[in-house]
Amino acid sequence: QVLLVESGGGSVQAGGSLRLSCEASGYIHNSDCMAWFRQAPGKEREGVARLVVGGRSTYYADSVKGRFTISRDNAKNTLYLQMNTLKPEDTAVYYCASGLRYGGSCRLGGEAAFTFWGQGTQVNVSS
Repeated sequence: QVLLVESGGGSVQAGGSLRLSCEASGYIHNSDCMAWFRQAPGKEREGVARLVVGGRSTYYADSVKGRFTISRDNAKNTLYLQMNTLKPEDTAVYYCASGLRYGGSCRLGGEAAFTFWGQGTQVNVSS
């Protein structure tokens, strides 16, 4: 069992930056995938950024490439999402996920591909 707790959300003007954190409690295997998803009102949850825990592979949605960076501090068992040049369309609840199900794809897996989820943190970007 893995418990994920997000923090760092808030309100910012367009062009600003935020860093989200996701502190994990419990064992996360080096072969696992951790990801950030987001869900805006009335929309489906979408994958934003992902990484393989024990590797160097990272994956980003086209909408955030060049602006967001996913990283992990293994010593702190914490996942981060650095968000720069924020846009109003980035407004959403951001969720941390881990526990890629057997056969799932770290690069392409959707919501159903992950077992463990945090409670979410709200990000509001005003124009």
